[in-house]
Amino acid sequence: MPQKGTQSEIKFLEGPQSRLEEFKFSLKVFREFIRGFRALHFSGPCVTIFGSARFQEDHPYYILTRKLSGEIAKLGFTIMTGGGPGIMEAANRGARDVGGKSVGCNIILPFEQYPNAYLDKWVNIRYFFVRKTMLIKYSYAFIVMPGGFGTLDEFFEALTLIQTGMIKEFPVVVFCKDFHQKLMDYIESLLAAGTISPVDLDLVLLTDSIEEAIDHLKSNSIDKFGLRYRETRPLRWLFERKFSGVK
Repeated sequence: MPQKGTQSEIKFLEGPQSRLEEFKFSLKVFREFIRGFRALHFSGPCVTIFGSARFQEDHPYYILTRKLSGEIAKLGFTIMTGGGPGIMEAANRGARDVGGKSVGCNIILPFEQYPNAYLDKWVNIRYFFVRKTMLIKYSYAFIVMPGGFGTLDEFFEALTLIQTGMIKEFPVVVFCKDFHQKLMDYIESLLAAGTISPVDLDLVLLTDSIEEAIDHLKSNSIDKFGLRYRETRPLRWLFERKFSGVK
């Protein structure tokens, strides 16, 4: 059985700690954010691809993700993932296939997760909520491939932020109808129950077509937000470097 968390995390979740302990924890979180900002500052604009770490390279979902990612990278986007194996690896690999840029926010876990071999740049993150912020912060679209609890968490996090206006109405594309149809049916049932609005259903595109997804990104991300390449110069006094493949 996988470990369920570190002792420090268990202690934090027990409830209120001493003021010193909670201040120290806040400093650790702040440091994680700064590390993420410094590592990814020159990476965008990105498209983030969510998906399971458990699919091998011969699986149809892996193959599809690799091809889709390559087509997205051809548009000029940097491909961002959680940095691990499976669908994440396929997405980063697809960008590498076409000479595109590929970055990852790797979560530090006692099992399953490690940076894949197709990342040009990555940052190791200790806390899931910091990692999710990084995956969303630099992206102008989100692709949801088949996955488990973590993928659903990331999907609904992005969707909630868009629905509530906390971030702009970036496109969310859910791939593989055979895998996600029941989930989308459930989301439609929320409309019947009155817990979401009719316009909320328009926030998600469910498709099996790479061509449809690319057209959707062009019109709802590149054209809608007027994306253009802009050179951002690093500040030497902050020891910054351009995106150069350095981890």
